[in-house]
Amino acid sequence: MFSFIARRAGAAIGTLFLSSVLVFLAVQALPGDVATQVLGKDATPDAVSALREKLKLDQPAWERYIDWIGGALHGDFGLSLVSGKAVGGEVGMYLGNSALIALVTVLFAVTGSIVLGILAGLYRDRWPDHLISTVSLIGMSVPEFVVATVLVLCFSVALPWFPAVVLYGPEASVGQLMPAVWLPALALAVVMAAYIVRMARTSVIDVMAGEFVTTARLKGLSTWRVVTRHALPSALLPTLHVIALNVAWLAGGVAVVENVFNYPGIGKLMLASVQNRDLPVIQAIALISAVVYVVCNLAADLGAMALNPKLRTRGRTR
Repeated sequence: MFSFIARRAGAAIGTLFLSSVLVFLAVQALPGDVATQVLGKDATPDAVSALREKLKLDQPAWERYIDWIGGALHGDFGLSLVSGKAVGGEVGMYLGNSALIALVTVLFAVTGSIVLGILAGLYRDRWPDHLISTVSLIGMSVPEFVVATVLVLCFSVALPWFPAVVLYGPEASVGQLMPAVWLPALALAVVMAAYIVRMARTSVIDVMAGEFVTTARLKGLSTWRVVTRHALPSALLPTLHVIALNVAWLAGGVAVVENVFNYPGIGKLMLASVQNRDLPVIQAIALISAVVYVVCNLAADLGAMALNPKLRTRGRTR
């Protein structure tokens, strides 16, 4: 068990290291001179040279990478080129707002999709399966910004139950943001749940056709007990990785939805930073996205180990 965890943790650390290198190189490869774009075309050569020295752009790329990754390991991502504030604090503020949407999305999407997937698998080729499969297929086919737009038209324009846009800034409290969280979370949950439902349905169908389920039924166990005690743990194994990938997808999918609702989250900050060429903020957001992706996959592996005894005992059986 410990060797399994060590291998997964080592792979996660290696992935993060490669991700940090790729993020840094991709940002450095952007066309144009950062100092010139920050100061404007009318800036004097002395001012451009001074800013390049301040940003350490006159140093070799490998030295700048070491300085950046060393500071990032301590939570220091440098200063924003636009606001002049510490990147860590600024990104953390926006990230907290996005985490509020992500939390609501995951609660609704994961719980609802697993339940619907189980129902579709148990009622295979019957009307509940046809209905759930059709709705999930539509959810997979429609982009999140289209879903968000439809929700605004339905629940903000036709039925003014929720605000269409957020009028608060990134410093808004949870109480101020909560009325505007539900529609973005619902838009993301619809798209996210569609993939999990399809995988859960397929897993349940495969598991329910297994010999151990047939044996449990022959012993006289009820359908509910067979599903919850025998079928569900096995069906969740392949679904965990789909859930992990979709949770990691929120880091990118939330950017589109946040701009539809003018929500002060990490997605909105990322697009604004790209437009303003705020390289320290772009690097920080990209690295945080990579961390979220790796952590979600590591959590899925550990969850699979908890559900599958073979993974816990594989080292002892060799």
